[in-house]
Amino acid sequence: MASIVDSFKQLCISQDTDSPTAEVKSLVFKPKTPKSATPVPILVVALAETKTPANLIASETNSKDPRLARDDVFKSFFNVDNGKLFNLSHLLNLSASSEIQILIDQELVNRKDSDLVFKLNDEIKITGANLVDGFLLNDSNGFHKFAKIVDFSKEVESPSPQETAEAKKQQQKKKKEAAATAKIEDAKLIGITVDKALDFPGWYQQILTKGEMLDYYDVSGCYILRPASYAIWEKIQEYFDAKIKKIGVKNAYFPMFVSSRVLEKEKDHIEGFAPEVAWVTKAGSSDLEEPIAIRPTSETVMYPYYSKWIKSHRDLPLKLNQWNSVVRWEFKHPQPFLRTREFLWQEGHTVFLTKEEAESEVLQILDFYAGVYEELLAVPVVKGKKTEKEKFAGGEFTTTVEGYIPQTGRGIQGATSHHLGQNFSKMFNITVENPLGTEHPKVFAHQNSWGLSTRVIGVMTMIHSDNKGLVIPPRVSQYQAVVIPLGITSKTSEEQRKAIHESAKKVEARLLESGIRIFGDYNDNYTPGWKFSQYELKGVPIRIEMGPKDIEQNHVTVVRRNDSKKYTVPLDELEKRIPEILDELHDSLYSKAKESFDEHRVQVSEWKEFVPALNKKNVIVAPWCGVMECEEDIKESSGKQDDGEEIEVDDKSPSMGAKSLCIPFEQPELKPGQKCIKCDREAVNFTMFGRSY
Repeated sequence: MASIVDSFKQLCISQDTDSPTAEVKSLVFKPKTPKSATPVPILVVALAETKTPANLIASETNSKDPRLARDDVFKSFFNVDNGKLFNLSHLLNLSASSEIQILIDQELVNRKDSDLVFKLNDEIKITGANLVDGFLLNDSNGFHKFAKIVDFSKEVESPSPQETAEAKKQQQKKKKEAAATAKIEDAKLIGITVDKALDFPGWYQQILTKGEMLDYYDVSGCYILRPASYAIWEKIQEYFDAKIKKIGVKNAYFPMFVSSRVLEKEKDHIEGFAPEVAWVTKAGSSDLEEPIAIRPTSETVMYPYYSKWIKSHRDLPLKLNQWNSVVRWEFKHPQPFLRTREFLWQEGHTVFLTKEEAESEVLQILDFYAGVYEELLAVPVVKGKKTEKEKFAGGEFTTTVEGYIPQTGRGIQGATSHHLGQNFSKMFNITVENPLGTEHPKVFAHQNSWGLSTRVIGVMTMIHSDNKGLVIPPRVSQYQAVVIPLGITSKTSEEQRKAIHESAKKVEARLLESGIRIFGDYNDNYTPGWKFSQYELKGVPIRIEMGPKDIEQNHVTVVRRNDSKKYTVPLDELEKRIPEILDELHDSLYSKAKESFDEHRVQVSEWKEFVPALNKKNVIVAPWCGVMECEEDIKESSGKQDDGEEIEVDDKSPSMGAKSLCIPFEQPELKPGQKCIKCDREAVNFTMFGRSY
């Protein structure tokens, strides 16, 4: 390569010259490429005044939607930090296996034999003949294989419908080919065979099915929760149920069916859920006289009975919670745990005499939800309030905990706690006698509702798991540890084998007694290596290895699932050290996830910075005016993809525009006279925006 670099230097003009000059631009484009495919950059070498329209570049390279490349392309392909530093000599940094497409301006070729000197930048000058024939089209460096001379003055005709259809077929073919490139080399079929970074949807599907978290059901959007995932839900239930019972909430159960008459009683509420409601219209072969809805949520199921039960202010507060399932049928593309047609959740519905009591509980419940994510699942969240546009239909205000998925750069709503005000009590006549006396008018109650669903399991899985399989935080994992005997071979005597097994079983029994959820794998038909991979796939937080040397030295070897960190634990410290290691594992998962969320929560104050930051897989904290029309404009404008940046499109995304995620409770300081990120109005707060699930 050194000789090639030297030859490039020899092609350039080393001294000042009086010859006329013309500037040459070198632009690098990246076409839109499936996540699982390696992009092929496009280099355009043209006179500075030549217009290089993207549609013509796409036509000449048979690519889709080429956009100016970002810094990561220059780093990975040309070993240069950014586009400003790039010049044609960096082509020589391409590896032998890398591909590139080079488009050379026809007008530059026409002038190559003139007395013009071409300026590549302020320092590099070269004759046209040396640039075109000596470098770009020279057989010795191999660039001629990728080069094409293009007349940039010609117009590109719009494709016919037949051509468009054929292009779509080709695109589908390329997607299949790209998916093949996401396969992990040497991956065993029992393990994860696609790379998380290259094919996130395919990886997520395998993680859940091969990790035995769920199985697909024959009704679209419905899934079977296997013991591994249901155990996580049970741990969440235990934690949250204990919290709410301490503040006086009692569990109850209401039927899943609701009549159309009752469901439609609260107009704003049913309008918010109308597209999601599933209806039962037949019983056997007979039509029902009145269609019956399956609850999408239970306000209209429960509140007619609240009205019946609550008569006096002494009946308040009333605090009920359900652990149940609901059905919402509003989408075409389900995603396990995240967007399913039936899901498990809890829904709390509480009634208070005063607004102050109700609002206080809203924030208390939100803290419990943050605890589920951070204390159990090792997932950081941002607490905040929803905008008027995004709040719960029929409520006064909605509070939320918002998470972040690093691989896709999207936010995700974690759980919500709503203050309903008196909206529902007025509709369902939930009133009490006035504490001031019967001569005063009756008082309408103040209400809250709040919910957390099995979506939490999907969020946890996406954030922590890797190409080896599931990574499950120890506080919710079905099993926290597995004991694996080592050192048993075909030469091991029965007495030695029995001694190793007995030692391992003693460790298992001691830890079971101390409250650790542990099991042992004493099956000698599989090698320890196979077992290691199997339990890494299933996300068991730690494995405890015990072989002849461990027995001899009176200790065990402990390996963490998340990072393969090893510990040597003396047997007399077993009950003390294992819980500490599990807590350290939890803290490690949380710190890593929080660091990623913090790095990708970017504060911007000017619109020109908004979409570029968004396209780098960030969520945005920006000053905002609080006006709904402006919020809609932000979403629409950030989804147009007309900013010159590449957006990796996911057809399953509800919107590629940035929606408001929440108004964070922790607010940066607004400068005096601070303007809204999008309009000329004065900002009233900082709001977090992002693409979201």
